[in-house]
Amino acid sequence: MGLNFPTLAPIALLIASNVFMTIAWYGHLKFPMAPLWVAVMASWGLALVEYWLAVPANRIGYGTYSGFELKTIQEVISLSVFVLFAVSFLGERFTFNHLVGFALIALGAFFIFKGPFR
Repeated sequence: MGLNFPTLAPIALLIASNVFMTIAWYGHLKFPMAPLWVAVMASWGLALVEYWLAVPANRIGYGTYSGFELKTIQEVISLSVFVLFAVSFLGERFTFNHLVGFALIALGAFFIFKGPFR
C-alpha cells in the first residue's frame, strides 16, 4: 500500500469529518445557556457537512481498505480529534487513565491491521 490518492484521501477526509462531528456533538457543551433546539439545529448543520466528508472517504477508501480497517481508522481519528478538542476547547485534563485506555484501543487497531494471525 503506497502513498497515493486511495490510501491518503480517506484519511484526510475522515480527519476533516471528525472535526465537524466532534464540534457538532460536543461544541454546544461550552454554551449551556443556549436553548436545546438551537444546539440541536446547529449540530445538525455541522453533521450534514460531516456526512459530505465521511461518505466519500469511505467510498474512496473501500477496496484499498476493508470495511473493518476503515471503521478502525475512523475510530482512531475520532478519539484523537476528541482528545485535542476536550483539552483545548473544553479545558479538560488528559490523565494517565485516559492514556492507558487509548493505548488499549491502539492495541486493538494494531490487531485489526496486522491480522489475520495463523
